[in-house]
Amino acid sequence: MEFDFSVIVNSMPALMRGAKTTIYITVAGLIGGVITGLLFGLMRAYGGRFINGIALVYIELVRGTPIIVQVMFIYFALPVLLEVRIDAMTAAITAITINAGAYIAEIVRGAFLSVPKGLTEAGLALGVPQWRVLAFVVGPVAFRRLIPPLGNQFIVSLKDTSLFIVIGVGELTRQGQEIMASNFRAVEIWTAVAAIYLVMIGIMTLALRLVEKRMRIL
Repeated sequence: MEFDFSVIVNSMPALMRGAKTTIYITVAGLIGGVITGLLFGLMRAYGGRFINGIALVYIELVRGTPIIVQVMFIYFALPVLLEVRIDAMTAAITAITINAGAYIAEIVRGAFLSVPKGLTEAGLALGVPQWRVLAFVVGPVAFRRLIPPLGNQFIVSLKDTSLFIVIGVGELTRQGQEIMASNFRAVEIWTAVAAIYLVMIGIMTLALRLVEKRMRIL
């Protein structure tokens, strides 16, 4: 069977709609994931025994289960428990938020604890409140150190959106599957899907490298 580029051209509008949905889920989920990860990461790094324990339970629970199980629990099981309807898009974004948040929490914890204690002690010795020391003294240094692992998590989360095909979200992989089911041109369709993922991840990687270069510790 010959490779037919016209199949890709004709399928591109639908695939681009899927890519747009993929980007939307990734961005929305990662915004929530960064906020969640920052909160639980600081709880792990500076919280007392009880607060640290709460954060640890959340992190280990999420890291110990596959994201596909998490999204199916949110979409199918949670509505039964809460007696509310959760649409597929909301379930997908929530799953990315919860899943990425757990991994980002450990990234944040490691970055903050890697900063020399002398900086914190110097700020506290000057009478600066601890939250201001963390925000304006320790935070900028920790931020530079968490960019590379944070970038890796962003890429993983983008690729994880392909798993949401199981709940019918119209992201890129789902669009590719539906097109292939109608024309049976698997080679062309999945080549195009793979190429779009590579472009999206390539752009994200380039942007992260530019940020890392500007924030590099000398």
